[in-house]
Amino acid sequence: MDDNATENRSSKLTLPEDRLLQEKDFLWVLLRHRWIILLTTALFLVGAFLYVVKATPIYTSTSRVYVEQIGPRIINEYEGFMTQSTNYLYTQAELIKSTPIVGDMVDNAQIRRLRTFVNVDNLVGYIKKGLNVNVGKNDDIIKVSFDSAYPEDAAQIINAIVESYILYHRTRKRSTVSEVLSILQKEKTKRDGELTKKFQQILGFTRENGVVSFDNTGGHFVFDRLSKLSSAVTEAQLATINARADFEAIKAMASEPAKVKQFAATLPAVGVHIFVNNIETQLRSDLEKAELELKNARRHCTEGHPSIQLIYTQIDHIKQQLESQAKEFSEAYSEVIELRWTTAKQREDELQVSFDKQREAAQDLGLKAAEYTVLQSELHRTEKLCDILDDRIKELNITEDVGALNISVLEVARPADSPSKPQKARVMAMALALGLMFGGGFALLREWLDYRLRSAEEISALLGIPVLGVVPAMPRKLTIVACGQQVHLKPKSIVAEACRTIRTAVFFGVPKGEAKTVLVTSPDAGDGKTTVVSNLGITMAQAGQKTLIIDADFRKPMQHKVFEIDNEKGLSSLLAGTHPADEAIQSGPVEGLDLLPCGPDVPNPAEIINSDAFAETLNDLSERYDRVIIDSPPVGVVADSQILAAICDITLLVLRAEKSTRKHSQQARDCLLSVGGHILGVVVNGVALKHGRYGYSYYGVDGECGGGERGK
Repeated sequence: MDDNATENRSSKLTLPEDRLLQEKDFLWVLLRHRWIILLTTALFLVGAFLYVVKATPIYTSTSRVYVEQIGPRIINEYEGFMTQSTNYLYTQAELIKSTPIVGDMVDNAQIRRLRTFVNVDNLVGYIKKGLNVNVGKNDDIIKVSFDSAYPEDAAQIINAIVESYILYHRTRKRSTVSEVLSILQKEKTKRDGELTKKFQQILGFTRENGVVSFDNTGGHFVFDRLSKLSSAVTEAQLATINARADFEAIKAMASEPAKVKQFAATLPAVGVHIFVNNIETQLRSDLEKAELELKNARRHCTEGHPSIQLIYTQIDHIKQQLESQAKEFSEAYSEVIELRWTTAKQREDELQVSFDKQREAAQDLGLKAAEYTVLQSELHRTEKLCDILDDRIKELNITEDVGALNISVLEVARPADSPSKPQKARVMAMALALGLMFGGGFALLREWLDYRLRSAEEISALLGIPVLGVVPAMPRKLTIVACGQQVHLKPKSIVAEACRTIRTAVFFGVPKGEAKTVLVTSPDAGDGKTTVVSNLGITMAQAGQKTLIIDADFRKPMQHKVFEIDNEKGLSSLLAGTHPADEAIQSGPVEGLDLLPCGPDVPNPAEIINSDAFAETLNDLSERYDRVIIDSPPVGVVADSQILAAICDITLLVLRAEKSTRKHSQQARDCLLSVGGHILGVVVNGVALKHGRYGYSYYGVDGECGGGERGK
């Protein structure tokens, strides 16, 4: 074989093995490893069944709570707009799970004695871990649930949690309203004193001047203006009182940013615009996602696992950011209220100055009338202010008394009739899905780690050599004679048809006269080259070609056993000159077929095959016969096959189905090509009839046949 041919054939050998694996039929791989998949699935199902049988039943009790967001108004003459937080319900959900709520609940001795808490040291942590609080997506209902092995305990715990939450909410609301009420009551006491003083001044003025009243209708405009300024001063004082009451309330709660925010949310009429920061909304969403992630992670990891600790760190970080947001809101809101108070006070002062000036002007027109008008105006103004304060105090008292109505328990927790965990159907379904998934993964892993050649397409793509034919597997009970002479003994069998197909490929694969010497070898022992040699020789003789089979495997000769002939003389004695060719060559079972067995053992097989005498003998025999088929040792064992490939016209490489590996096949091909061997093609031996991946099928099946050989 010339160098150009060798280079061209080697250029076909660069197809990556990963591509070969990707081109495999996925379904065929799964079908071939179906027992791995079935066994894995069965193990998962058995494990799931044992878990379902032995797992402690868990019962879930749930309570549904409706929280209405309302709050007290201070004064409605200056109503403005306040944007209420869209995260209000989520804030309440977090409040229900907070330590103050849970801590108050576990202080109950009856709760501590529940069977659920046996051998539990940290009750608060245990309850917070198992407590689930969810806000409805399409409604304003908060659902509170708890899991326990005892259904009565679960219901009692949930009801106690809800009761503790209602109590906390009522107490906090009364505290907020009480702070505002205290400010208004102090102002009311002060204004009542002023009202009494005004009455006494009018009474004294009347006694002193004998004036009962002054009729200013149609009088000078000064009196009319003085009256309007008096009303304006009254309104400004009301605004100042209102703003001061708000500021004092916020100042009293300065150390509790969350309470300031809650107070701001319950005041719909502060006369300013307050907008909720979008960052807080995002933080609340991140906190909910982190807690959901923590809940999912606890199903697979322990509390000390790094992933759990990382999630706890994220949750703490988010809560710190929320606290920072609340503090910023508190500071900003306090500044807004203080500014509102300062503005109102400034306006009151300005109006008071104008009023004083107008009063001095009125004195020029009638000191007595003006004094009386002033006293009367101040009296009316003080009366009006006292009436408004009375109304607001009454509203706050009513709100304080009915504050508990903000929370409605729509559904009281009751003991569950059936366990919620484990969910048997779901567990078994998950086990089935995981079993199939892992089984499929194991099957693909097994296939990926299996380096055996699986199909004719893979062999051709990997080696860059065509597949000339396949030889079906023969039953192991057949003798070596029955296997080696299958074409002669059963000419209508599928093995015989396969060998005829290989013969045809040899006839038409090389021009006539250029393939007289045919070497048949394999990468490893046991690939079936000996039976391929004997059956191929029989088919060529049956085709009318004078054929000689030479057994050149000096280390483990088998052809004399296949044809049951004498091995006392043969190739070794012919090369040694002890027997002539006519005596060493023996007749075969078919007309036109002769046999040259290996002969007596020799100490140096490779040197004999590489000798000039062997080359001359092979040249002489190729002149006497149409075809000379040589059976040689495997390529991967000794160098005999490489020597023979260099001097033979063509070489057939025999691979055994489901046994030959990519690595050994490539090594055998490279060894033969390295010495200039002309590899005509590959013969796949031992293919099971049910295997359709080698691209061949036959008619007239006569039992289960095969192409195996004993030990070769």
